Amino acid sequence: MLSLTVFLPLAAALVLSARRGLPDAAVRWLWVAVSAAELGLVAALWATYDGPGIGHETDRPWIPGAGAGYHIGVDGLSLPLLALTATVFLACAVYSLRDGRAQHGIRRFAALFLALETTCLGLFAALDLILFFLFFDLSIVGMYLVIAGWGHGEQAARSALKFFLYTFVGSLALLLGFIGLYAASDPHTFDITELTADPPLQGGGAAGPLVLLAIAVGLAVKTPTFPFHTWLPPAHTDAPAAGSAVLAAVLLKMGTYGFVRIAMPILPEDWRTYAMVFVAVGVVSVLYGALVALAQSDFKRMVAYTSVNHMGYILLALGAAGMVAGTDEAARSTAVTGAVVQMVSHGLITGALFLLAGVLMERGGTYEMDAWGGLAGPMPRFAALTAVAAFASLGLPGFSGFVAEFQIFAGSLGAVPVATALALLGILVTAGLFLWALHRLLLGVRREPRPVGADLRPAELLSVTPLLALSLLIGVLPRWLLDTVEPAARTVVDLVSR
Repeated sequence: MLSLTVFLPLAAALVLSARRGLPDAAVRWLWVAVSAAELGLVAALWATYDGPGIGHETDRPWIPGAGAGYHIGVDGLSLPLLALTATVFLACAVYSLRDGRAQHGIRRFAALFLALETTCLGLFAALDLILFFLFFDLSIVGMYLVIAGWGHGEQAARSALKFFLYTFVGSLALLLGFIGLYAASDPHTFDITELTADPPLQGGGAAGPLVLLAIAVGLAVKTPTFPFHTWLPPAHTDAPAAGSAVLAAVLLKMGTYGFVRIAMPILPEDWRTYAMVFVAVGVVSVLYGALVALAQSDFKRMVAYTSVNHMGYILLALGAAGMVAGTDEAARSTAVTGAVVQMVSHGLITGALFLLAGVLMERGGTYEMDAWGGLAGPMPRFAALTAVAAFASLGLPGFSGFVAEFQIFAGSLGAVPVATALALLGILVTAGLFLWALHRLLLGVRREPRPVGADLRPAELLSVTPLLALSLLIGVLPRWLLDTVEPAARTVVDLVSR
């Protein structure tokens, strides 16, 4: 069933590519139907998962001479991200129903998004490094085409090229790291479970740090963290709303997931040695992302920089989990659990924020906050959902962001108290920037670049509301998610500690 889940969107994309005569309305509804079926399949995978450990596993020879196989499976780390992927892609499909004039080339656009969904699902299910790399690289191509083909503004092609070059160079570094792991393993293999069970670079030497550096750079570019983040703001600013939502909610998690799935368990000794470096990069990303976001006048660009901030919290937690000496194992497990929950939380909330930013562009042709004002009057539903998303993003209790950040800080405090205290300042700055943005957009004298015409349409409402409702559900009743994540987080901590 996992293979069906991964490749069903690709099959639908091929059908759409071949059927040139389909009406636009049929294309949109087929996209929604396939995305809804995907969410149902992921829900079935979750319901039938019998953890802890790898479930729904398929392991078949693929390139046996090179030690690579078609090996996929799920556990408490990947299941939440598979669910996040299916949810966000369904929200984007529903968002496409909002207006028949809103998207040119809808057949190619829908086919591209369905193919991109397969790359995301495949990466989170991959248990082979070459399979992981294949989906990692294909996702770069897919998002490049989305930004270049459907981005707005004169700089869309330039932003797409910058995104592609940065992330492709990062993927080459990642591949070098994977080859280093393969060369050091005995027998040679790219299988993640075998490399995790018998880490090939234990016992010191120069090779381990170099392999970790290559993998970390590749994943850091994708995440992105400071100073590898410079491709992110222009890519988000010029991407269509659905493209930005998928880029922030799903593609960025490929980097953070790679740290948890590959770097930490396969290179435990080197992760412990250089854990403080990851903590430092995480704290700098937290503070830098928040402060630069505060300085933005473009709403979408502001939200993009908050992603750097939120990804920094994840890296802080994962670095703290590597501080083994004199620290409590339960606290480090809490930090890793918080990091995974943060991946899900950020995806839901920031995905909603980017879809709402798309409403500003569609209604007024600009994201500049100074061009807007007093929108709470003519657009009360937009104002309400934007306010809810902003409060969720700044970590207000009752939303998923609070659950994630509370666990990150609680788990990291004992290991790195000074770094954790500095990172806490990021929450204060984030609160300030979102409140300031809400004041400029929603309150005060009414201003708009052109008449807004209408509040949120039904499709816009139905795409954004479930994302925020899920964030609220996790914030109020997190146990159903934590019961899945916590055993896998403890396993990661055990592997790092060996």
